[in-house]
Amino acid sequence: MDKASLIYPMFLVDGENVREEISSMPGQYRYSTDRMGEKLEELSDAGVSSVMFFGIPKQKDELGSMAYAEDGVVQRAFRKAKREYPNLYLIGDVCMCEYTSHGHCGVLCGQDVDNDKTLAYLAKTAVSQVQAGADMVAPSDMMDGRVAAIRTALDQKGFYHTPIMAYSAKFASAFYGPFRDAAESAPAFGDRKTYQMDFHNRREAFKEVCLDVEEGADIVMVKPAMAYGDLIREIKDGVKVPVASYSVSGEYSMVKAAAASGYIEEESVMCELAASAYRAGTDLYITYFAKELAGCMDAGKIG
Repeated sequence: MDKASLIYPMFLVDGENVREEISSMPGQYRYSTDRMGEKLEELSDAGVSSVMFFGIPKQKDELGSMAYAEDGVVQRAFRKAKREYPNLYLIGDVCMCEYTSHGHCGVLCGQDVDNDKTLAYLAKTAVSQVQAGADMVAPSDMMDGRVAAIRTALDQKGFYHTPIMAYSAKFASAFYGPFRDAAESAPAFGDRKTYQMDFHNRREAFKEVCLDVEEGADIVMVKPAMAYGDLIREIKDGVKVPVASYSVSGEYSMVKAAAASGYIEEESVMCELAASAYRAGTDLYITYFAKELAGCMDAGKIG
């Protein structure tokens, strides 16, 4: 456990002079690109060197076109961050749910997501992010075949060395509620159970991870982290690539709410949750508590 393994997820919005607290995630904010430096400075000063960008555009459409637009909010953020914070490692979340008018993670055919048609849009999004300055891309959509499609598209553009961190074992979880509020990405109808995984199913999780590794994933991810330590350990023991886990919005908000009510001691629970993920086999830990955990590592409270 060290600060180099921490990744902070950050929400970016169109507009100017925006620093808007997310009501369901106390202490977390949406930033416009002209103010994101305030948070990037905090993270850098704390020793957190990796940041993952999530974009929330003003305009959404059926095809999520602002996900891959040259002047999209995330693309602008990558260019600015790469120029002003060259020591930070920048990661792009590759998905369409924040950008589509219907809130699903791909192109629709009727009321179903068309897996194969979606692949081209995901690949286009990944390339646009890397061209703008992303050091790594992280597809979170859970479409079958998307790692291979992204790898091929990146290689065709000469980005042979850009790694892919795949959300490989991403479950249809009840822990995502606050994120969907933060990213304004709740589905307009139905749910995502046709492409995200059933949380009962251990075998499918391992199968999905192995498929992503075969397709060229450099890092695989388990999401959420807290309730899935058994799968983190099984995957860590079963593959030869680094394993990430994502301590999701629901985990963060539960800790914050219980601490605000005086039921738990926030810092202690935060550290224990992180330790459990690392103990299970996490190599990279994506968490909204990244800055606070870095401070605890410095103070010898965890690590």
